[in-house]
Amino acid sequence: MRRITGIVGNRYGRLVITSEAPPVIERSGRERAAFEVHCDCGTVKVIRLNTLRSGKSQSCGCAAVERFRQRVTTHGDRAGGSRPSVEYHSWCAMKQRCTNQNVEKWPGYGGRGIKVCDRWLNSFENFLSDMGRKPSPTHTLDRRDNDGHYEPDNCRWASPVEQARNRRPRKKK
Repeated sequence: MRRITGIVGNRYGRLVITSEAPPVIERSGRERAAFEVHCDCGTVKVIRLNTLRSGKSQSCGCAAVERFRQRVTTHGDRAGGSRPSVEYHSWCAMKQRCTNQNVEKWPGYGGRGIKVCDRWLNSFENFLSDMGRKPSPTHTLDRRDNDGHYEPDNCRWASPVEQARNRRPRKKK
């Protein structure tokens, strides 16, 4: 196999050729030139030159992983990277209470006409933008007017003391 020179340092997508590697022998028995490449993410791999030149290989695989994550992530809000955030859980619970008749708390919310505003109903990003992060782990989502809807002007993150002061009167039995 003839030696290929002058390509160390060339960039192909996220990959930069750093040195020549032993040739790769294909199933057909044909030898292909291979090079060690460094990806922008820090990974080092050996890749055949023909796949670099054809554009088949433009990263170590990290670009495909990023595209997959973007495709399956709806809002990107993760606590520590793995679980949805507490704010996301609050948003989901709020929607369930107001829209799902099978939820235990529905009669006190959706069952009595409490709705989630259009801005928040299908957009966690809008909810988080309007409400911000919870000030502490003990704060919960609260409606200032208990007969009002879930909307920016009527909602806040309230402490347990604030929540206790802002209750509807209990039904007398």
